[in-house]
Amino acid sequence: MTSCPKQIVHYMHDYLDGEIDNESKKELIFHIETCDDCKRHYLELKKTIALVQSASHIEAPVGFTAKVMALLPREGKKVGIERWFRNHPFFTAAALFFLLMGGGLFSLLEQGDDHFAFTKNSELKVESETVIVPEGVVIEEDIVVKNGNVRIEGAVDGDVTVINGERYMASAGKVTGEIEEIDRLFSRLWFEIKSLFN
Repeated sequence: MTSCPKQIVHYMHDYLDGEIDNESKKELIFHIETCDDCKRHYLELKKTIALVQSASHIEAPVGFTAKVMALLPREGKKVGIERWFRNHPFFTAAALFFLLMGGGLFSLLEQGDDHFAFTKNSELKVESETVIVPEGVVIEEDIVVKNGNVRIEGAVDGDVTVINGERYMASAGKVTGEIEEIDRLFSRLWFEIKSLFN
């Protein structure tokens, strides 16, 4: 069979599949009658096809698939999580962004948690962690006081924000913008986020 043309094997497959033309069929039959090796190979192919066709009606027992799946080892949680992250890169990137952003904001909040700070302006007076807008003075900007108090005796042409402190208004004191006192963590977090984008 090693010296036989390769097309003879192709003809055998075409013949068994029912896809051979008449001329090729004549050539195949003539070759099989004259070559014992090819005849033996053709008969083996024919037996194999008959065996496969006779076994086509065999079905797996009821519950076979479920039993096989139950015998397979369980996938670890780590593998499942890793696959989920690989299959959802957008959510992975978003989660990582929010994790890092949250950590940065938390450290920002922790950083300035216990020291006194305020908006620098030469007309503001400071007495023991209380920022004072003196009477007759007009501050034309926003004032932010962290971990201290603010006392407004003059006027502020802008917003006043007090973080972890209190504001006091004299009867003559005036604020044209908003006055906001922030003492809760979420309010402070929101203020820091707004400050970052401003």
